[in-house]
Amino acid sequence: MYGSYGEYLRSELEEIRSQGLYKSERIIESPQGAEVVVGGRKILNFCANNYLGLASDPRVIEAARQTLDQWGYGLSSVRFICGTTSLHKRLEEELSDFLGTEDTILYAACFDANGGVFEPFMSEDTAIITDQLNHASIIDGVRLAKARRAIYEHGDMEKLEAALELHADARLRLVVTDGVFSMDGDYAKLDEICDLAEKHDAMVMVDESHATGFTGPTGRGTHERCGVMGRVDVITTTLGKALGGALGGCTSGRREMIEWLRQKSRPYLFSNSIPPMICGASLEVLRILREDTGPLDRLRENERRLRSGLRELGFDVNPGEHPIVPVHFRKHEYDAKLAQAMSADLLEEGIYCIGFSFPVVPRGQARIRLQVSAAHTPAHVDRCLEAFATVGRRHGITA
Repeated sequence: MYGSYGEYLRSELEEIRSQGLYKSERIIESPQGAEVVVGGRKILNFCANNYLGLASDPRVIEAARQTLDQWGYGLSSVRFICGTTSLHKRLEEELSDFLGTEDTILYAACFDANGGVFEPFMSEDTAIITDQLNHASIIDGVRLAKARRAIYEHGDMEKLEAALELHADARLRLVVTDGVFSMDGDYAKLDEICDLAEKHDAMVMVDESHATGFTGPTGRGTHERCGVMGRVDVITTTLGKALGGALGGCTSGRREMIEWLRQKSRPYLFSNSIPPMICGASLEVLRILREDTGPLDRLRENERRLRSGLRELGFDVNPGEHPIVPVHFRKHEYDAKLAQAMSADLLEEGIYCIGFSFPVVPRGQARIRLQVSAAHTPAHVDRCLEAFATVGRRHGITA
């Protein structure tokens, strides 16, 4: 049987390659940081979610090492059997304090948090109303629920209100949005979403994976940036991006909802608890964020420098205020192949970045997504701009 199916897969894979959609994996030979080693060469990394530069911070590494020595490698158990330590509870308490919520539940990843948050609450007589560009983990989580589903056009508050009115008879309505949309780095209109939800007696859930730790005046997230802390009912987020870059995620929010998830959420009930060393390192990251605003300040300055520099060079870059800086190829017919070719040439120039194409983004919307870090220096950003100028001229994109 596999002979014919294997032939089918080989044919489909070749078709993906021919369209410029094949996703190769580059092998990094060093710790994560502003600079990494690939193929024996030290190059600048502009595509990591390491927003605060803490993935290889000596303080975080030492906290992980000390926790490993004290607590061991893993717990070999789910939380409700023998997988809960005082370290897990302390991290949940400190995350709740940081996010401004009543309680928090840890997961192996935010993908699991989103996969386990809808089904326990949303039955056939409820409705989930979701932004068109929400992350794949939200889409998959929504599919597991038996609720009615409505998708509103990205960021369109009139369409959101229309969906709320259409499902006014639902016992419970939940509006779901990314706080920051990962492919463009644009922010949800969270203040307007909360206003509409309160007007129509609905609840609000936000995925803060690309916001926690560095968005808002003190890095609490989109809800801090938009002035709606305390008005969002459910927050999901990750420990695997700005908060150290390893793995782990959580759902945070109303106390009774978190307690219900501990009883009903399948990814929580049937997955091992996260390793103690992740908890110890994450607690150190939260301590750093409380005491040192330097990484936030450096990140914001680096983002401004990179975004304005690319626009001055003539690249198609949206205005914005987020360290995700996508370079678009919307005017080019073969945008996916161009994004891949640019990415390969930039690697040769010493810049690690990735071209994104379908199905990660819609067809015709391929791009190179740059992500700047607090670990980058102004000289790093300038070197990235020089490489883009060189490669842009080579491909006829810039003069």
